[in-house]
This record gives sequence, structure tokens and C-alpha cells, in this order.
Amino acid sequence: MAFGIGTINAIRVFLYVVLFMFSAVMLGLTAARLEYTTHLRPWNPLNNGRPFYDPIIAELLASSCLSLLWSLFSLHILFPGWAFEYGVFSSFVAEMAGLFILFVLWIVGAAIASTMWAELEWCHEYEQCRLLMALVAFAWLGWAVLLFLLFISALFAVVNRALFWQMHGRYDPRTSRVVKV
Repeated sequence: MAFGIGTINAIRVFLYVVLFMFSAVMLGLTAARLEYTTHLRPWNPLNNGRPFYDPIIAELLASSCLSLLWSLFSLHILFPGWAFEYGVFSSFVAEMAGLFILFVLWIVGAAIASTMWAELEWCHEYEQCRLLMALVAFAWLGWAVLLFLLFISALFAVVNRALFWQMHGRYDPRTSRVVKV
């Protein structure tokens, strides 16, 4: 028996909203970390007071920005009653490709951040340590949401043989708005 589009789309919309929120939080955390490390005072013991930035922070910043844009695009297509179509760019294949790219970006960022800042419990009283711990946590949370989205979309597309269909899942031509790309 094929999955019903109503319940699956509701789950997907919810997960895209969660991804948007986690990406916004990650954007704020990475921006705060970049602000701190690129504006160090000369007496700061971190890096002997010389400004720097962690490359993984830049990668997580880029991942969160791309995830914000992707979740807005996907919500634009999936939102009930809208059903916009952009050809191959709004198909299940495109959705899974986009989710896979974000999945790889987030898991690389989360894994490297976890390795770099694995044991920060000893400095929990300092704001920057708490910021790094929150950054690692939200990196893994964002990755987990992407994993669920990728799984649900792939499962729906395979079970319903809808790999090249539009990702909104509504196929009545009178309810869709085709946008020429």
C-alpha cells in the first residue's frame, strides 16, 4: 500500500520548519563565534590575543545559510494549497539531491566540530565554551533532521514510483501552478 500524501507532506513540512529553525540558530551561533574570534583583544589568552577564525565555523555558517535557503524553497513548494512547480528543480530527485548535499555538509561540520571541541565540560562556566557546546549540539540536530527528511522523501518517492514527479505530491493539473524556468 502506498503512503498517503497528506500525512507524509505534513511530516515533511514540519521537518522543513524544524530545519529552518535549527539553521537559524546555527547561523546565530556561528556568527557569534566568528565575532568573538575575529575581534580578540590583545590581552585575551585565546591564540595569544591574535584574531583568527576556525575554518569549520565558516563551513557550518555556509551549511546553515544553504539550509535556510533550501528549507524556504521546499516550504514554498510543499505548503498546502500552493503547489508551485519549477520543472526538474522541484522534483523528488532534486529534493533528494539537495538534501544529500546538505546532509554531507552538516555531517562533516558536526563531526569535525565534535572532534575539535569534544570535552568542554571543564570550562562550562565560560560563555564561549557554552557557545561551542551549543554549536556542536545544533550541528548534530540539524544533521538528524536532514537524515529524517532524506529518508522520508526517498521512501515516499520509491514506494510511489514518483522519483521524477513534483515533490509537492499533488498531481491534479487544475491545482498546480506551473512556473516556466
